[in-house]
Formats: sequence, C-alpha cells, structure tokens
Amino acid sequence: MVVYTISDVEKLTGIRAHTLRAWEQRYDLVTPRRDENNVRYYLEPDLKELCNIALLNRHGYRISKIAALSDRERRRAVASVSSLNISADTELDALTLCAVEPDPERFSFIIDTNVAQRGFEETMMEVVYPMLDKLGLLYFTGSVRSVQESLISALIRQKLLAATDQLPFAGPGGLPRFALFLPEGERQELSTLFVQYLLRKRGFPVLYLGADVSPQDLEDLVRVTEVDYLFAILSSTFVARPVEELAAEILERCPDSRLLLSGYQATLHDLSEYPRATCLGGLTETIRFVESLSNRASQNIAAVK
Repeated sequence: MVVYTISDVEKLTGIRAHTLRAWEQRYDLVTPRRDENNVRYYLEPDLKELCNIALLNRHGYRISKIAALSDRERRRAVASVSSLNISADTELDALTLCAVEPDPERFSFIIDTNVAQRGFEETMMEVVYPMLDKLGLLYFTGSVRSVQESLISALIRQKLLAATDQLPFAGPGGLPRFALFLPEGERQELSTLFVQYLLRKRGFPVLYLGADVSPQDLEDLVRVTEVDYLFAILSSTFVARPVEELAAEILERCPDSRLLLSGYQATLHDLSEYPRATCLGGLTETIRFVESLSNRASQNIAAVK
C-alpha cells in the first residue's frame, strides 16, 4: 500500500499543506491517518479524492460547497468540469485522474477536444507533455504503476500515429531527408514519433526506422537511399554504450549524413570534436532547428551540409 506524507500530497495536488490542515479541521475533508508518532499520512484513495477537490476548487467551487456535496454529486461535478476544458490546470488534473483511475475513454475525449480547439502540435506541447511530467512524478512516488503508465503511453501513441497518418507525404521541394531511429537500448518512442509528426507537418521527407537500430543498420540504409539527417533521442535511461562512441561509429558508417542527438544524455556529452554532429537541447530547440532548415529550403542540400 502506497503511503503519502502531507508534503507528497502538496506536491501532487497543488494544495498547500496549511490549506489541507484547515480543510481537515473546518470541513472534515479527507481526514488523514496518523502513525505512531502522530504524523499525518494519506493513502491512495485520499490522494484521488484530494485531486478531485483541487480540480473543483480551481474551477471556482468554494470549498464549503465542495464539502456539502455527496460523493455522487462530487463525481458528477468533476466529470462536468473536466469536460469543459477551460484552463490548463483543469486539463492537467483531469488527465492525471484518467491515468490514476484509469479512464481511457475520458482521456481520449479530453485530448480530442483540445486538438479540435488548439491543433495537435499545441496540444502535445501544452497539454500532453506537462501531463507526462506529472505522471512521471506520480510513478516515482508509487501512486501510478507501470501498467497505468503503459496504458496512457499507448493511448498517446495511437493519437500520434493517427495524426501523422493524416499528413501528406513530402513532395518535391528541396527539403533535406530525415531518418528517425531509436538506438539499441533506447525506449523514447513517444517523443520520436512526435518529431516525425513535426517534420511531416513541415513538409520534410521522413523515414521512421523504429527501435533497436544499430549503426550497421544505418549504414545499410544510407547505402540504398540518401539521408541528410539522422535523428535520435537519448533519454536519461540510455546506458547501452557511451554517447561519444555511438556518435563516432554512426558518423564513420554514414559519411554523407549529419547526426542530430537530443535528450538528457545527449546534452551531458561534448560532441564538438564531431563537426557533423549536433546536440539539440529538447523539443523546443528541435523545432527551432527544423524551422531554420525550412526557411532555407531554397538552398542546395550540399550548402545545408
């Protein structure tokens, strides 16, 4: 059974510790347990209920009104608020609850509603990635298990593939060709799929190679087709081999291509000795780099290299 301190609950719900204590005393909302040292602690059902309370309170419900609602009325209010899609905090709380409970139908509805209003790219950047950051914190504290995280990742993957499939393939236009790959031991698939979407949306020809791609595989690829940029994300969990060693082998096997590396591990390493390798700090920097190439589309590929 997962146990949360009042500090944990404060971080996960956004409700300040002194506010939690006041609500407990005045409104008898989510009374915590106490250990042998009389220190407050909360269980997973308490966390879910406090997430609901925080969601309603951010949406303008007075805490006295929330306290007066029955459990059924409170659930209805939460469902109504999370479907209205008014603020970023509301969306984040609602999506987080969909992961904790889990509720794939409501998760899909919230994402689709945002896409209709914001567009897919903004939804990913402003809604999905902040939700994934919070989900990572929940996983770290133990309130979300790996199976719940896998379910949400699978739903997002479906959205990414569907959105990308709606985009036209690149026509003639002089834009450089990208090959996206996951090196052996890397599992950062969602962000790589999103980069594919970003490139396709901007008219770049893209080859998505998938997971467990070796430098030998890349060499085989460039023998049969021209690839201007090889792109990979190296997350904090990538430990299969030293980054410098991986970059050196790829560049040796693919002498006519440039290598773009993004992600936590890439930024920790100095690749300045490899003139055809570039580190990109994250998605925002990757988007800026891609758009700079798009703005230079009239130039010859050799000049870009």
